[in-house]
Amino acid sequence: MSTQYFAILLLVIGNLAASLSDVAVKVLDGSVPVYQYVFIRQLLSALVILPLWLRQKRKQRKLHKPGLNFFRAHILILGSGCMVVAVTHLPLATANAIFYAAPLLMLPLSTMLLKETPPFGKVIATVIGFVGVLVVLRPSEFHWAAVFALVTAMTIALFNITARQLPAEQSIITTLFWTSVLSLPISAALALFHWAPIQSEALFFILGSASLILLYNGLAVAAYQKAQAGSIAVAENSGLLFVTLFGVMWFDEVPDWLTAMGIIMIVAPLIPWHSLRRRATR
Repeated sequence: MSTQYFAILLLVIGNLAASLSDVAVKVLDGSVPVYQYVFIRQLLSALVILPLWLRQKRKQRKLHKPGLNFFRAHILILGSGCMVVAVTHLPLATANAIFYAAPLLMLPLSTMLLKETPPFGKVIATVIGFVGVLVVLRPSEFHWAAVFALVTAMTIALFNITARQLPAEQSIITTLFWTSVLSLPISAALALFHWAPIQSEALFFILGSASLILLYNGLAVAAYQKAQAGSIAVAENSGLLFVTLFGVMWFDEVPDWLTAMGIIMIVAPLIPWHSLRRRATR
């Protein structure tokens, strides 16, 4: 398997984890204040990754480029808060369709920040995907929570693009640990304004969400360090298949035909048509 296809596989698995994390947020249904959820999730993430971080050699635990890591940690806070609002108030498929505008945003960002030139085919694929997002969203039926979903999409794009700027000597475990730790002061301060009593069941779902999103972040860092962002970013759209399936199975959110058409438009660019053609001619 080529490095590019391996990176795509990592993103698909990561998006499955992120989709299950969204399910946990949907189950909470706004019962936990937004930034209380974010703070607890980041704290649990730090505690989950701490033993793995400590098992590394001292040199591997070192934080490189603290400014970049600080920036990524606070992008994560903003995106997580907006994600909670969007998933709570929109159907899973609709919210995630907007989230997956991120690959389209990553094309100009990768060009500006990383000086990458994405292949023309990838540009066309992501444009088709964005049209699919518009079909799912249907601007004539615009919901205010979609604004929060759009902000989440931008933070996802920035978070993944900046992963390419992380130094190779900083391990994925170290990156995840410091991202969680650096996000705690601000998220704690925001959480204190709206702190509320929390039930053990809610803590269980937040722990599950934290573990799953930690897995996504780790796989995303690994993927974007292995391949150019413009070449693999379209694989982020795979999560839309997962959340649509979960929405039907667990929340009775059956997409109408327009939503289904938009999802097809978003997912179609993921299919390696050239590989299928080569196999068919053998």
